[in-house]
Amino acid sequence: MTNDDGNGNENTRTGTVLVLGGTGKSGRRVAERLRARGAGVRIGSRGTETPFDWERPETWPAAVSGVRSAYVAYSPDVGFPGASEAVGAFAELAVREGVQRLVLLSGRGEPGARRSEEALFAAGAPAASVVRASFFAQNFSEGFFADMVRSGAVAFPAEGVPEPFIDAGDIADVAVEALTGDPARHAGRVHEVTGPRALTFPEAVAEVSAAVGREIAYVPLAFEAFRDGMVGQGAPPEFAARLTELFGEILDGRNSAATGGVRDVLGREAADFSEYAKRTAATGVWAPSS
Repeated sequence: MTNDDGNGNENTRTGTVLVLGGTGKSGRRVAERLRARGAGVRIGSRGTETPFDWERPETWPAAVSGVRSAYVAYSPDVGFPGASEAVGAFAELAVREGVQRLVLLSGRGEPGARRSEEALFAAGAPAASVVRASFFAQNFSEGFFADMVRSGAVAFPAEGVPEPFIDAGDIADVAVEALTGDPARHAGRVHEVTGPRALTFPEAVAEVSAAVGREIAYVPLAFEAFRDGMVGQGAPPEFAARLTELFGEILDGRNSAATGGVRDVLGREAADFSEYAKRTAATGVWAPSS
């Protein structure tokens, strides 16, 4: 049996793993780690040779054909309206096509994400699991905060809320273990993963500032101002409203406690935010905007 990796390459040693969102913050890292282990990888995204689009179910069968495992990252957010229905339908199709393992990326404290988790498990895959993650550290460098950091001011409506930011590399390591490790350790499990300590957003910005060696300010906003600012920068109003509503829901302190999920799966501690900030600063990605 040969296995296409989505880029014209083949692998004869392991089954192919479908990585949905394989160009995103976590999916890209999952794909890199799987390839390093010798696994065949098929990237599921709109622009790949075998395209995958959550809004076009007709693209799903070709994406899952011949794969043994799948990393399921829903876009734009697994807690958004309609996500649980899409995740459930995809998981049911995957099971019918013989996919043995499904690993869903989920979010802490999101009622909508819990519904997506339930839909994944209900599909009946032989080994299904969830990686339920806290706020990504990489949102400061690969997400919506990156331009703010470069400009010298991060404006966000969560001034006093502690958050145990997690490194996307740790998420990927846990997901790959769930995709390739002993299925008895992962089937039916929810791995709730966070960084080792909680920081408020001003504290996190201060650590980024220290790492880059220049002043980065934190500017507190009202949620409505954040929403309006997103729209002013070109975000669709409906998306901006949903994302702002989600932040208002999860950034109320419910997710402030750190967990030992990374340690439980990998046998090591999760990376600290300061490690992430120093490593990222060295890349130059936070160089000031011209």
